[in-house]
Amino acid sequence: MKTNHDHKVINYRLLGGKELAWLAWFAGLLLLLGGLYVVWLPDVAEWKKKNPKETSFMLIKERQARAQGKKLPRLMIWKNLGEISENLRYAVLVAEDGGFYRHKGIDWESTKRALAEDWKHKRLARGGSTITQQLARNLYLSPSKNPLRKVKEMLIARRLEEELGKRRILELYLNVAEWGRGIYGAEAAARAYFDKSAAELTPEEGAALAAVLPSPRRYSPVKGTRFMERQKSRIVARMRASGYLPEEELPEEEVEISTETAVVDSTAPY
Repeated sequence: MKTNHDHKVINYRLLGGKELAWLAWFAGLLLLLGGLYVVWLPDVAEWKKKNPKETSFMLIKERQARAQGKKLPRLMIWKNLGEISENLRYAVLVAEDGGFYRHKGIDWESTKRALAEDWKHKRLARGGSTITQQLARNLYLSPSKNPLRKVKEMLIARRLEEELGKRRILELYLNVAEWGRGIYGAEAAARAYFDKSAAELTPEEGAALAAVLPSPRRYSPVKGTRFMERQKSRIVARMRASGYLPEEELPEEEVEISTETAVVDSTAPY
C-alpha cells in the first residue's frame, strides 16, 4: 500500500556520444541557416526607377486575414514626392526620424536608447528604427521581433542608403507605409481620412497622420482622443522648432509649444 510519503524516483543520465553528435549537428545547422538568412540581401537597385505594387508587409497582413476567413482590402495610390504635401513630409520626419538626413540608414544613438529601454523592461518593446529601416522591413521582411530579422533590417537599410539616396527612400516610405487597415501610402490615407489629396494636407492633418504611424490600426488620425491630440500638438511644435513650419501657418493657441519627442507606442513593431 502506497503512502503520502511515496514519491517517484527520476533517473538522469548523460547524453551519449551519438546523441551529442546529433545535438551538435542540429545546432550547427541552425547557425548556418541563421547566417544565410542574415547575409542574403535583396537587390534594392530595382527601386531606383520601379515603384513597388506590393510589399512583404502587405502580403503578410493579407495572409493573416485570409487565415481568419476575412478579406483585407488594399488601397494604395502612388504619388511622387513632390505631389505629397510638405506638411506631411515634415511631420513624418520629426515624428519618426529626426536625424533622417544625418544618418546612413541607422541611428546608433536611438538604437542604444531603444536597447536600454528593452533591457530595462526585459522585453523587445522598442526598436529605434529609422525611416530607412522601416522601409527595409516593409519591403522585404516581417513585423516580428526576431533579433536576426533586426540585424537583416539594418543591413538592408545600409544598402538602401547606398543605392537610392534620401529623397527616393522618403518617397518610397511615404507610399508604402501603413495608415490603417488596408490603407497604404500618403495619398490613400489623405483620401480615406480627409477626403482630399496628399498634396492638400494642412500642417495639422499632416501631424495627425504622422502621429498614428507607430500603431495605425490602434489609433485614428480623425478621432480626437486626448492621447492623439497631445501627439499632434507635439509634432506641430517640433515642426515649428525645426524651422519646417512658419509661425503664421497656425494660430498660436492651436499649438502646444513643446520640443518634447513624440511618445513611441510600445506596441509598435520592433
